[in-house]
This record gives sequence, structure tokens and C-alpha cells, in this order.
Amino acid sequence: MTYERTWIGRVFIGVSVDGFIARSDGDITWLTDPPQGRAHSRIDSSRAAESWETFFPAIDHVVMGRATYEKVLTFDEWPYEGKSVIVLSTTLSDEDTRITVTRDLDHALATLSDDGARQVYVDGGRVIQTFLRAGLIDEMTTSWMPVLIGEGIRLFGQLDADVHLTLLASDATDDGGVHATYRVERSILAP
Repeated sequence: MTYERTWIGRVFIGVSVDGFIARSDGDITWLTDPPQGRAHSRIDSSRAAESWETFFPAIDHVVMGRATYEKVLTFDEWPYEGKSVIVLSTTLSDEDTRITVTRDLDHALATLSDDGARQVYVDGGRVIQTFLRAGLIDEMTTSWMPVLIGEGIRLFGQLDADVHLTLLASDATDDGGVHATYRVERSILAP
């Protein structure tokens, strides 16, 4: 199916320096509760990368996979109030009225089109990989955190061709994270 895409696909995600977004069991405490007391250098650039405080209010839709959705359910409160949330899953029931379950990428794209989506936050390793391979990511902000976890869920998987990125902004923060916002060069995505 073909849909006219009127929305911008965006990623905002924390990742270990060795390229993982979670441990194999989905644990993200290395990201959410890092050790305190280390003195990191702070480097400022002429243009800071996108921050959660500027990114999140701009998005109107969130697309994630079942594993990410189940991780979000462990949070103290639902973080997506006021956002349309699509969960890509072949097994999840549609009992949660806060979400729309779609069974495949075409169904998710149709839902985004029907909803008039403008700014779409794509979250979760496999969903990010799927959208990236399909040429549906326009911008990525990665927060490279100062930890090596050795194994887990990779942010990026196998690609059919190189994906070239243009650095738009970067900065380092007091927690030692190096944040970078990139534009995905769409003209280069096709093999």
C-alpha cells in the first residue's frame, strides 16, 4: 500500500557507547539510574542537540513495539498523556484504550495517515530499525551514555545500504552523555 506521508519521523533515544538501548532482558537501569559522583567534562557546542523538553512537546504521535510498551507500563505514570500512541504487535490485545494496536507497518502507516500525524516519535529498537530500513526516519537524536554494557538489544540492526547522517547539533551534559541530533539523508537510503 502507498500513503502520502505528511509527517516527520523522529527518534530520541539513549544508547550505551557500545550501541545497546537495553540489556537482553529489557533492563534500562544503566540509563535511568546511572552511578552518581563521577566528574565529567562538559563541552558546549554552538548548537545544542534536541532535548527531551523541546522534543516531546513537538510530537503528536508515538509508534513503538510491544516490548517498549510493556516497559512503559512499569513506569509510575503513563508518560504519553495527550499523544496518540500506536503499538506495533502481532500478539497484543487492544484492551488498553490509551493505545491503538496495529499488526504490521502498513497498518501503522495507514493509522498515521488517517490521524493526520505531523511529528511522529518512533521508539524501540526493532521499530526504529523497521522505520529506518523503510526510509521513514527523518531525524535522530541519540544520547550516548558513558557506559559499556557488553550485550543486549542493539539500537541499529542490519541495513540494506549505508544510511548517511548529517550532524545538526551536539553537546555533552553533566551526566557524561554526548547528545547528537542528525538529519537522515533520505536520498541515500535506496540501495
